[in-house]
Amino acid sequence: PYRFEQIVIDVLRSMGYGVDQAGSSRITAGSGDEGIDGIIDEDVLGLDSIYVQAKRWQGQVGRPEVQGFAGALQGKNATKGVMITTSSFSSPAVEYANTLASSRVVLVDGVKLAGLMYDYGVGVSDANIVTTRQLDTDYFSAED
Repeated sequence: PYRFEQIVIDVLRSMGYGVDQAGSSRITAGSGDEGIDGIIDEDVLGLDSIYVQAKRWQGQVGRPEVQGFAGALQGKNATKGVMITTSSFSSPAVEYANTLASSRVVLVDGVKLAGLMYDYGVGVSDANIVTTRQLDTDYFSAED
């Protein structure tokens, strides 16, 4: 679980969240984290933070888990949260996240997470580089 939390923070940082300074992104303690797995500063001064919950699950994440995360955000007076899972979210969980008024909770399922990792180069490397060629018309139009 700790490694997955680090991967989630790495993805968010690669997307441009957080800053390149010590302490701008951190994983919270395993026990007693009050439902928050990580915190990432959105700007250099740390004026706004994004709270993160990472769930390495096989089953669907339901509304109770999203509600618990939203409650944890309220407990921190936070307005922004990202809940990321390796699995998926139930329809009631998605509906609930979309109706929150006091905070914004973005849900990222396993398929979207994999896409973000690919797009932002986290845990992947270039395997083959393909070169394509096009006709150079200037070469053939030179008059002798």
